[in-house]
Amino acid sequence: MLRSAVNNVPDEGFITIAKVTKTQGRIGEVAAALLTDFPERFAQRKRLFALGAGKDNTRRELQVENHWFHKGQVVLKFVGVDSISQAEELLGCEIQVPLSERTALKGDAVYLSELRGCTLYDGGREIGKVEDVQFGSGEAPLLIVKGEKEFLVPFAAAFVENLRIQERRLEMKLPAGLLEVDSPLSREEKPARREENEAQRHRDEDRDRR
Repeated sequence: MLRSAVNNVPDEGFITIAKVTKTQGRIGEVAAALLTDFPERFAQRKRLFALGAGKDNTRRELQVENHWFHKGQVVLKFVGVDSISQAEELLGCEIQVPLSERTALKGDAVYLSELRGCTLYDGGREIGKVEDVQFGSGEAPLLIVKGEKEFLVPFAAAFVENLRIQERRLEMKLPAGLLEVDSPLSREEKPARREENEAQRHRDEDRDRR
C-alpha cells in the first residue's frame, strides 16, 4: 500500500504534467510520459500529486525523492514507494501540481488545458465546446470540439483570431472545408456516403474495362 497522504491542499484546481506509464527498476521507481513544456521544473518540485492512486482512485500527495530523464520520459522515485508492487499502484496515474505552482507563461501564451470548456467560433459561427485536447503526429494539437457533431480542429496560430479565456471564447478562421473533412459522419450521412462510394467504385470498374 502507498504510505503517502491523501491530498490535503485546498481544492484550487490541478494541472497534469506527466502520466505514469510503467514501473522502472526494482525499488519503486516509475516512468512517466511528459505532458509539460517545462521538464526542467521537476528539479525544483519536492512534492507532486498522483490522481488515481490506489484502489480508491483518489488524489494523493507524494514527496519526490529523486528524478531523472530516460528515453524521453521522466523517471520518478517517491518517498515511501519502495517496491515494484507499490509502484504498480501508480500505473496510469496523472502526475499533477496545483494550478498555483505551474510555470508562469510569457506574453499571450496559454496552457492548452485552459482551452477546455471554451466555445469555438469559426468566422462568427458557433461550432461547439472544446471538450479535450489531443496530441498527434502533426505539429498542431487537435481540439476535440463537440457541437452538432464532434470535430477535430487543429489549434494553429494561423487560424486563431481571438482568444478570451476569461469569457471562455475562442474565435478562429478555419480553412474552407476543414470541418467537413475532420468531422465523423452522422448516422444519417453514413448510408449516403456508402452509396456514393459504391457508385464511385462502379465508375472506376467501368473505366478499367474500356
